[in-house]
Amino acid sequence: MRLLPPSTNHEYTGSVAAARFLTLISVLTIVPGCIHRFLPDGGAGSIAGIDLGRDGRVIVALFAWAGATQIAFGLATLIVSLRYRTLVPLMLGLVILERTLHALAAWGTSGGGAHHPPEHFAVLVGLPLLIGAFVLSLRDRTALRRTADQRR
Repeated sequence: MRLLPPSTNHEYTGSVAAARFLTLISVLTIVPGCIHRFLPDGGAGSIAGIDLGRDGRVIVALFAWAGATQIAFGLATLIVSLRYRTLVPLMLGLVILERTLHALAAWGTSGGGAHHPPEHFAVLVGLPLLIGAFVLSLRDRTALRRTADQRR
């Protein structure tokens, strides 16, 4: 048994740009995951500006835990974007769900407060782009090409 089954890229009919965007999102997930997991403060104080004076060890541990999940999810999205493009719409949908939950926690439901680290703003910019990529991933580019050829 192989770790990775054969690629499904030849069966993908959605936008190649959407798959490439998922590759970018993968990198933009893995890099912060590594920062959260491997920096001494997880980026909590040095990047997010969180006061680590009280319960600092717990905050750093939570950042490390979040970083570990970011690395795993980022690697999964990277593998899909490069090798299993038939799953691109599903993965983009999952990223949209994740980032929507992040936005809700940051800006509303979890009482994010007045302090907003850079990720809180990035998620607001990223969500519309993700939704656009998701729509493109669902469009059948071969059918669009046939329709365009028929109009000529």
